[in-house]
Parts: sequence; C-alpha cells; structure tokens
Amino acid sequence: MKRSILFDTETTGFDPDMGDRIIEIAALELIDDLPTGEAYHVLIHPERDIPAEATKVHGFRIEDLEGKPIFSEVADGFLEFIGDSPMIAHNARFDFKFVNAELKACGREPLDYASRAIDTVEMARKKYPGLPASLDALCRRFGIDLSQRGTHNALLDCKLLAEVYVELMGGRQRGLGLAGPSRSRSMTEGINALANRKPRKMAPPTAEELQAHEAFVSTIKDAVWLRE
Repeated sequence: MKRSILFDTETTGFDPDMGDRIIEIAALELIDDLPTGEAYHVLIHPERDIPAEATKVHGFRIEDLEGKPIFSEVADGFLEFIGDSPMIAHNARFDFKFVNAELKACGREPLDYASRAIDTVEMARKKYPGLPASLDALCRRFGIDLSQRGTHNALLDCKLLAEVYVELMGGRQRGLGLAGPSRSRSMTEGINALANRKPRKMAPPTAEELQAHEAFVSTIKDAVWLRE
C-alpha cells in the first residue's frame, strides 16, 4: 500500500524571499494514487497585508483571515498529516519553496524536495510534450468539470488535481480492485469515486494546443516520420 499526499497552497505573492506568506494549505491523502477521503485544510493569517493583485487570483482579503491561526500554530498538525509520504503538487517547486520558508521561520526542518516531490506539471509535459500543462488545460483535456473554479482555491484545486493525477498515471484502470474489506468507509468511498467512474472521452485539442504542438515538433531534429 503506497501512501502519498497531494497538496496546494495559496499565498500573498510569488516569492517568500521577498516576504510573501502562505494563507491557505489544502492536502489530500492518496493510497495507491487514489483519494481516501482523508484531507487537511487550513486558512492561515499571513501576518502581513495581501496585495490586490493576489486577491484577484484567490479572492482572499486580509479581513477574511482575521482570527485565523498563524503558520507556527498549524505547523505541527500539517507535518503530522503529511508524515514522511511523497508529496504531489502542480508546479511543486513553488509550493515546496513556500512551505519550507514557513517551516524554517518557525524552527522546523524543511521538506526534502529531491526525495519527496512529485510535480504534475513535469509529468504532463513528458506525457504531452509541447502542449499547455496548466491545471485548467489538463482538466479540459481530460474532460474534468471546471464550473466551480472561479478564483484559485487550494482545496478545490487539490480535488481537481487528484482527478488529473489519476489520468496522468494511466486512468481508471489503476484503481480497479483497490477497495478491499480492510479499508475504512471514507477510503473506500474516495477510491470508488474515481476508480469506478465512467471513462472520459479526451477533448479535442484547442487551436492554442495545436499551435504549441506544431512549434514543439518543429524543434525535433531528424524526426522518424520525416524519413523516406
């Protein structure tokens, strides 16, 4: 049984080295690459302002976080939930950098990126070279419902990424037969929700994706399909 953690953060900006902080963390437990139903979610007061540009992305204002815990107050709970499991994120370097900056600031050991990180952006680029690898683009490619995604939200993004991750790992066939009698009800429900769903038809590529693919193909030297 393989346990991993899929997670996402929302922040006040793009760089913790410039004083930006985490305001939201969401994490989902996966067993054998499928959600168990166990989750961790917390809103965090960043101990600073939230720029208007960041609010446009995730919708949070500093007023929304008044009374919420600061990171040092949730650090131990977060570390307990993730344990020593591999950690999956979309653009993992960004999330790891922020989490590690927060951990260091409150005297905890940082997470080891090299041994723990699984980046779904890198996975998507390897599987679909030359095509867009944003979460929205992958959801459209796999026919995953985006209707609830207005602003960025860490918990919703985790749920969407969990579906994307299943597809990147090979789709629903990976989940067959995983829900054995020893599993908890929440684990069984989480696994069955993805493992027993109907296969999706892949959406046709958009004009933007076709253009990106053509640009990528043009960079390939001595392509096999061009040989006589």
